[in-house]
Amino acid sequence: MGLAELGSAALQQDEAEMVKQTALEADLRIVEAFLDALWMERGLADNTLIAYRSDLSSLARWLAERERSLMHTRRDDLLAFLAWRVEQGALPRSTARQLSSIRRFYRYMVRENRISEDPTARIEMPSLGRPLPKSLTEDEVEKLLAAPDVEAPLGIRDRTMLELLYAAGLRVSELVVLRITDLNIQQGSVRVVGKAGRERMVPLGEAAVKWLERFLAGPRDDILKLRQTDYLFPTRRTDHMTRQAFWHMIKRYARVAGIRSDLSPHTLRHAFATHMLNHGADLRVVQMLLGHSDLSTTQIYTHVARERLKDMHGKHHPRG
Repeated sequence: MGLAELGSAALQQDEAEMVKQTALEADLRIVEAFLDALWMERGLADNTLIAYRSDLSSLARWLAERERSLMHTRRDDLLAFLAWRVEQGALPRSTARQLSSIRRFYRYMVRENRISEDPTARIEMPSLGRPLPKSLTEDEVEKLLAAPDVEAPLGIRDRTMLELLYAAGLRVSELVVLRITDLNIQQGSVRVVGKAGRERMVPLGEAAVKWLERFLAGPRDDILKLRQTDYLFPTRRTDHMTRQAFWHMIKRYARVAGIRSDLSPHTLRHAFATHMLNHGADLRVVQMLLGHSDLSTTQIYTHVARERLKDMHGKHHPRG
């Protein structure tokens, strides 16, 4: 090939790259306009908008390399993009999140009459499965509950919090903001405000009531000294404990109890549900106690209970 031909080929390549870059810049402007509209409509958090921008920009760049654009793409293009993501090592959860961003983008474009057909309409979400929640055995729960030093006011507070968390299956976020007025010691119940402001009354059981009575009889005032607060479980410096502080507290007591399992802030809530089902509780009762709006959310605990029963069978049955 002569110099003239080489120069011509290089020029054509440069022109092709410029066309790709121009198309990509146009697509990225469309993405920004979509994000602005989304923010105006929904008031989404910055982290959510950043995730949308990343997902859509990644698709726009992939399309530009293949001389296609966001506004002129087809289902096959999107399937090829998702397959490419998997080849690059993307996990199913990451792929599902990106497809969700892409789907929202194209639904918006259809709604705004920018395109006539949603190319994601016949693309199914990848199957993720549902991770089983971490739980504890009943023996491990007893060790965890016994870990605080109940000779000190803070230890009695911590023991009472753990007892209440396990007895009522509360979320940590629900526990730390409980107020004294939420308690009904005589009836042995607590009023809980859960997600979306939904209220529920949860029975406490004798052990939790006993520790609440002990805590309220003096240790709570010892912690407060001369301060006043309506929060049930105060700290020495603030009105109530934060979720993060409680999480660190649980991890500390787990070490004291010799529990090596990975814990989460909801470990005792998971244990509450699992142990209730293991002892024959009705699934809908557990749903009400947990404050789940959908029974399908509670059903995951039936899998946990079954796995626990299988383990017990394997360990204790002569032919397990």
